[in-house]
Amino acid sequence: MQLLEVKDLHTSFFTDAGEVKAVNGVSFNLDRGKVLGIVGESGSGKSVTAYSIMQILAPTGRIVSGSIKLDGQELVGCSEKVMKKVRGNKISIIFQDPMTSLNPTYTIGHQLMEAIILHTNRSRSEAYDQALEMLRLVNVNEPQKRMKQYPFEFSGGMRQRVMIAMALACEPDILMADEPTTALDVTIQAQILELMHSLQEELGMAIIMITHDLGVVAQMCDEVVVMYAGSICEQGTAEEIYYNPCHEYTKGLLRSIPSAGSAGTRLQPISGTPIDLLNMPKGCPFAPRCKSAMRICLNERCPRMQINDAHQASCWINVKKGLEDGSIVLANTGIADERLQEGLLTHE
Repeated sequence: MQLLEVKDLHTSFFTDAGEVKAVNGVSFNLDRGKVLGIVGESGSGKSVTAYSIMQILAPTGRIVSGSIKLDGQELVGCSEKVMKKVRGNKISIIFQDPMTSLNPTYTIGHQLMEAIILHTNRSRSEAYDQALEMLRLVNVNEPQKRMKQYPFEFSGGMRQRVMIAMALACEPDILMADEPTTALDVTIQAQILELMHSLQEELGMAIIMITHDLGVVAQMCDEVVVMYAGSICEQGTAEEIYYNPCHEYTKGLLRSIPSAGSAGTRLQPISGTPIDLLNMPKGCPFAPRCKSAMRICLNERCPRMQINDAHQASCWINVKKGLEDGSIVLANTGIADERLQEGLLTHE
């Protein structure tokens, strides 16, 4: 049994302008001790997926349908009392901006102890000892002195270490890290990632790494989920995603990052802008920005195709290639033969 099972998750925000479908049919599993990366542009639904699992959505947000099981326990529809026991104890989150995630009016020690007392049965003295131990664990120097200091007395990297200490204080099974290296310089980024990797190995916890940085994913993750417009467009092992990308959006992301051999050459950004989630297209959400789009891409959403045992993608180009080499049977696509043939042969 997987530690976390997310199945066909739909989360929407209900605004005056209409329903914003921020997460649209997301499914993935997370095994114990593994690191899962969720990547995509801003607005792709990465953070909303994490907040849906924690059930800390804004007042206008709601899980419309789907299932989230933690160790076999269904979380969707459960009471706030149950979720309070899950948050911190079983799943913790490192929020995106350590500059604003800590309360500037309380000391670091107070905030660490508050989290421990809230989620455990420890006394104040035991919570103090635990907070000290967590600061030592994340390599904060002079922890006894630091306990009495305020967030403004810490650098950005040290604040991020405090956030990691707070997230790990109750020894959760899953740590979710939402853009954990944002606003940090390259050297500090490397230190934070190395710290998370060593803690993951030492504590045996699973990690969900939410980021737009493909370099972070390559360094940290066992499996990768690529999201666009609230949906998963590709999913597989990190090796498969990097060396055998099978969705045009994933290929675009990989082309748009610099590499060791790209000095002196122009990067290739993905043209266009993300779609309006209030007006979702009928076909593939990425089709308006895709240079390889065919007529069927604009009119039909591609079902998730199994590339191999460790790789899935939802792109009609894979179907076209499969039809050409005979590895895909038309009947398995769910689209009428003549419409499929016409759409796959017509480029927009």
